[in-house]
Amino acid sequence: MAIHGLAPSSAPVNPSHFDIEKVIRPNILALHPYRCARDDYQEGILLDANENALGPSIDMSSLSILDETDTAHLQLDLHRYPDPAQIEIKTRIAALRGIKSPECVFLGVGSDEVIDLLMRVCVAPGKEKVMTTPPTYGMYAVAAQVNDIEVVKVPLNVEGGAFQLRIDEMKKVIDSDPSIKLILLCSPGNPTGTLIPLDDIKKILDYHNFKGIVAVDEAYIDFAKDGSSATALVSEYANLCVMQTLSKSFGLAAIRLGVAIAQPPLIQILTNTKAPYNISTPTAHLALSALSPRSVEVMHQKVATLVASRGTLMAALATLAPLGLADPIGGNDANFLLVPVLNTQTKQPDNERCQKVYKTLAEQSGVVVRFRGNEFGCAGCLRITVGSEDENKVLLEKLRDVLQRV
Repeated sequence: MAIHGLAPSSAPVNPSHFDIEKVIRPNILALHPYRCARDDYQEGILLDANENALGPSIDMSSLSILDETDTAHLQLDLHRYPDPAQIEIKTRIAALRGIKSPECVFLGVGSDEVIDLLMRVCVAPGKEKVMTTPPTYGMYAVAAQVNDIEVVKVPLNVEGGAFQLRIDEMKKVIDSDPSIKLILLCSPGNPTGTLIPLDDIKKILDYHNFKGIVAVDEAYIDFAKDGSSATALVSEYANLCVMQTLSKSFGLAAIRLGVAIAQPPLIQILTNTKAPYNISTPTAHLALSALSPRSVEVMHQKVATLVASRGTLMAALATLAPLGLADPIGGNDANFLLVPVLNTQTKQPDNERCQKVYKTLAEQSGVVVRFRGNEFGCAGCLRITVGSEDENKVLLEKLRDVLQRV
């Protein structure tokens, strides 16, 4: 069955064992996507979409007290539905990530929409399954439960804070359960902050007994070393989907813009299934500004500063070792550190003490980090985001004080 909106192709598919028409749910393959007014025309006297021709119902007399940013947003034709395709944004993302065409780019309301869509298009509720590798991003399990999908867990190798895939175990589970249609990997991991080597990802992509899709969540990829992104594999592997976001390195968490990068057949399936106007006009406006050449330079500068601060923070945290704070575990490839809090007597990671440190920092010192001690392989751990220079100084001062008291 042909994919609606995609021209037929006789080009060979790699890997040869992958057939997207056997992975995508039949009802999704047969779906005729909603065709909205802006798919046809975006200019002229627009009387086709039942929009409010008189414009936004915002008191314009208040403009004098609004700042320039607010005023600019009100000039964005907010009474019109947004562009459903957002080709310019996709073109800039493709150029930034070294992707050959905007046809390989999908935009979602944060990566969470992409995660949800992948489950909806690939995995039959109540029948088929997804695989995750704990400890990992908590929304995978939430999205699976919402979609009535069972999660098969193959925990990472956590020995010594390695946080790496157990390839042989994953293959055994795949062999025993052909109903697994989607594998969700996080690289750098959350909460592990650890990259998965591309060679390991390729071992799963190439495994002939896995007929589904491998999704690699790269929310933190810009904080890792160059050449670490699985986007380099997209042109080679039809069974790969790479997820990214503007929330982290671009510092635009509030606009909720997620990205999927994959070969055109999967991108077309996601496009056919999404809501027609999922990316708002203000979000698109800000994303285009962020993806301009100068703004991308600024992003790289800020990432470099945060990476340097990450190293400085690690060194400073080491001075708290006598108070029962261990060295960060994992690869430290993101914009945060995963730090075990130790029992002062046993010198082992201690969830009870870690919880006390976490709550005391937040409730008495005004410094909020994240308790991750209940995650597999993360006993007694705090996840600490790398802050500004001033924030890191306050963190160290308050953490030292709390560790002395708890």
